[in-house]
Amino acid sequence: MALTYPGSEGNDYTPVTILNTEVESSLKQLSQLQIYWRRFRTHKLALFGAVVLVLLVLMAIFAPLITPGVTPLDYHVGNLPFGQNGPSLQDFPALLLGNTAPDDLQRSVLSIITYGARVSLIIGIVSAVLSSLIGVIIGAIAGFFGGWIDNVLSRITDVFLSIPALPLIVAISAIYSQGRGSPLLIILILSFIGWAGTMRLVRATFLSLREQEFTEAARAVGVNPMRIIFRHLLPNALSPVIVVTTLAVGGNIVFEATLGFLGLGVQFPPTATWGNALAQSQDSIASGNWWWPIFPGLFIALTVLAINFIGDGLRDALDVRSRVE
Repeated sequence: MALTYPGSEGNDYTPVTILNTEVESSLKQLSQLQIYWRRFRTHKLALFGAVVLVLLVLMAIFAPLITPGVTPLDYHVGNLPFGQNGPSLQDFPALLLGNTAPDDLQRSVLSIITYGARVSLIIGIVSAVLSSLIGVIIGAIAGFFGGWIDNVLSRITDVFLSIPALPLIVAISAIYSQGRGSPLLIILILSFIGWAGTMRLVRATFLSLREQEFTEAARAVGVNPMRIIFRHLLPNALSPVIVVTTLAVGGNIVFEATLGFLGLGVQFPPTATWGNALAQSQDSIASGNWWWPIFPGLFIALTVLAINFIGDGLRDALDVRSRVE
């Protein structure tokens, strides 16, 4: 409702908008998480990405129920003639996405994708969280203390940023796994090389936050520096870190798939991933077996796209300049 001043007709004036008391009180009752959720749910692509990611996680958890009695290590699916079989409802659900013929094992592509989702998602999520944790700790210390500590940590970070990621991953994997990588090794490698970007982001945020009045007040009353860093400053720097971590999940899934495609990632058998599924399908493309490589590739693309959508939504939701709809 806009109020006008008496006698102001025809004159310039500024309308004053008064919120309805009920609307105003409802806004005051919103917690910070509720505000973030209201912003996030207005981002339709982010909601779509969240739904897709939840479905993929459920697919990984309930893989034995999706392909009952059939695992990636099972030979010769069902009672079908030995050979190449494309997507079919026959022997449902094992051959819903076809089999891996013309190799000599004839495995279910659906079982490889469902069980492979477990390893691929774990590698992507855990490595992203670990690398962000390392980057947050190093960046917070460098940004808060400054001086020679900042110089030393920043130069170390510059070294990591200057090294090409993919060749380094390939070299480390080849040296320490002798061509037979494990999920734990891939997670450690991705965490080891992925923290530098997060460190620079957190450091820049802390350089600004340490000059704020509430930081000076905490120092003045003798609060421990570690408590100032992790109790007072870090919560104000988490928003961009959450977005970067989310986007890193998709990137690490692609890195794992790349290593698997090069034969330096997780080995199958015994462990299936989307990456080594693509690697083993190379020789079958020429024989017309299009379904073996295309379905793992589609799931990788869908997962990365969904995670990127979620990252975009989180970026908007956590932006303090965004308005609550």
